Amino acid sequence: TGKTETTKDLAKALAKQCVVFNCSDGLDYLAMAKFFKGLASCGAWACFDEFNRIDLEVLSVVAQQILSLTDGLRRNLPRIIFEGSDIPLVRGFSSFITMNPGY
Repeated sequence: TGKTETTKDLAKALAKQCVVFNCSDGLDYLAMAKFFKGLASCGAWACFDEFNRIDLEVLSVVAQQILSLTDGLRRNLPRIIFEGSDIPLVRGFSSFITMNPGY
């Protein structure tokens, strides 16, 4: 229905790098943390496609990770401690999700 393509087109129009990642039930919070560290460090966007496929236990931790990053952005922090690493927090970093019911 064009959710991912719309996100990619918006990123292109704003000259932002956008990484599309297809989620699966095998995805864990450590992999998501690595993804977020890279995105936050360079100010890129990510579109997590079919986000609803991630296990509920993992989603709970991912929600806390996103909260930590958005809190740093709101407070205009240049760096944050994220999952045990001191990383730069580049403004403009963003993540988007798409969900498809029925999985």
